[in-house]
Amino acid sequence: MTKPQEKTPLIALKSVYKAYGTHTVLSGFNLDVYPGEQVVLLGRSGSGKSVALKCIAGLTKVDAGTVHLMGHDITFYDEKHLNPLRKRMGFLFQNAALYDSMSVEENLAFTLRHHDPSWSNQKLAKRIKTTLENVGLASALHLMPSELSGGMRKRIGLARALIINPEVMLYDEPTAGLDTRTAQEIIDLMLRIKSEYHPTAIIITHDLQCAEQTGDRIVVLSEGKIILSGTFSELVQSSLPEVQVFFNRATR
Repeated sequence: MTKPQEKTPLIALKSVYKAYGTHTVLSGFNLDVYPGEQVVLLGRSGSGKSVALKCIAGLTKVDAGTVHLMGHDITFYDEKHLNPLRKRMGFLFQNAALYDSMSVEENLAFTLRHHDPSWSNQKLAKRIKTTLENVGLASALHLMPSELSGGMRKRIGLARALIINPEVMLYDEPTAGLDTRTAQEIIDLMLRIKSEYHPTAIIITHDLQCAEQTGDRIVVLSEGKIILSGTFSELVQSSLPEVQVFFNRATR
């Protein structure tokens, strides 16, 4: 697969090591993600996918190696220096991570005001309305999280991530726990986000349908390292046992 080598990676992890006690999670991990690219991380539980995502967001510090994000070496950044970069990033967590005591409108308003306290009420209301329309949930404005289905929570989680117009999107199991139809709706929404917002994205998923449709490139992790990288169709043909675990079911 041809990589856009003429560009500078927007996200780059070089020779990253991370261990918890005696358990090594990332072992010489290298990853370059280019502007506008959507990269899927596949791997068994414990292979290092989520830890790699946390390193990119600055939520976890590496033991060795470097992490570059949007032109900054964030390897040793503290919260003060990370916060301006996080304001340019959107996160979709597995459970959507909504504040249960706030309505949908309040959840989105809180995110906007956290990023920029100067927002006027009128400007805030307009952005919230537009963002909810973009995820197909304009009618959910005054609902509480407890009133939302799993698919609706994912959509509101996406709305909260998108409302800041992020340059980078980090998706953690975006279709986990959803039925096939709802999962496809989330995938379609992710594709729409890619088309309309053009973020650089990293997607952790066990869902091969999601990986095939959303990933420009798929990387497979095993024991804290990337063992293969390519398009879905390229990886389906791999003879590596660690790759076949995921792709033999998808062979056409």
